[in-house]
Amino acid sequence: MKRVVPSPPPADPLTVDPQSFGQAIRAARTAAGMTMIDAAAMMGVSKQTLGDLEKATGSVGLAIALRVARELGVGVFAVQPPQREAARQALLLHAPSLEDDA
Repeated sequence: MKRVVPSPPPADPLTVDPQSFGQAIRAARTAAGMTMIDAAAMMGVSKQTLGDLEKATGSVGLAIALRVARELGVGVFAVQPPQREAARQALLLHAPSLEDDA
């Protein structure tokens, strides 16, 4: 059985680009101990699609990206600009630090 090496989550919980979203997806998948092949099969997407999403390459449809996020437990919040920084600070305050995982 292939060993899955955990990947770190993005340092900032505010996802503003495909790279940080992909990093969050990869961190959730690897934290669950799933290989890309196993995770893709479980979610009914191709390994290529999951890889494109994690690497922020190609163009993965929004419905698929949201389904993958939901299946892996990655939250996606729609916060309006006036409340965005307050929500970001609250998430940072309550999120376990990366040092807790070490």
